[in-house]
Amino acid sequence: METLETERLILRQFREEDLDAYAEMVGDPEVMRYLGSGPMSRDEAWRNMAMVLGHWRLRGFGMWAVEARATGEMVGRVGCWRPEGWPGMEVGWTLRRAFWGLGYATEAGRASLAAAFDRLRQRRVVSLIHGENQASIRVARRLGMRPEGRAELFHVPVAVYAIRRAASDGA
Repeated sequence: METLETERLILRQFREEDLDAYAEMVGDPEVMRYLGSGPMSRDEAWRNMAMVLGHWRLRGFGMWAVEARATGEMVGRVGCWRPEGWPGMEVGWTLRRAFWGLGYATEAGRASLAAAFDRLRQRRVVSLIHGENQASIRVARRLGMRPEGRAELFHVPVAVYAIRRAASDGA
């Protein structure tokens, strides 16, 4: 499950050469506005990217580096995420600002949801979204997720959006 492809995107493992684009993304205050950690330095970006790869090693799934097929540019990170203490399997997305509004989060999110249900055999998948993050709420709704309560991450309240596997899928 280490690589997925969609019409416009390749979801793949992070590579060392992704660091410049990754550091730009997680260092951008607007990109990180609603994420608990806030903007990161280049050193913090390196450690964060290593943590994402470590999640793959520990859990067998994780966030992918999202690459635009047409250009090879790293668009962001999207995938399945469940660190210790998380309230469920999450599909999450973070994109570099230059790629906002192009439908990439929805496209990669849809592929990640399919992987969560079909390959990881999840019955329910969540997205944990800051209540003011209207763009992410729109993506969650496009993916078929609906509000299902609240949780707290890193002392920040978040809305829990969730979707359940269709009963006809047999899980």
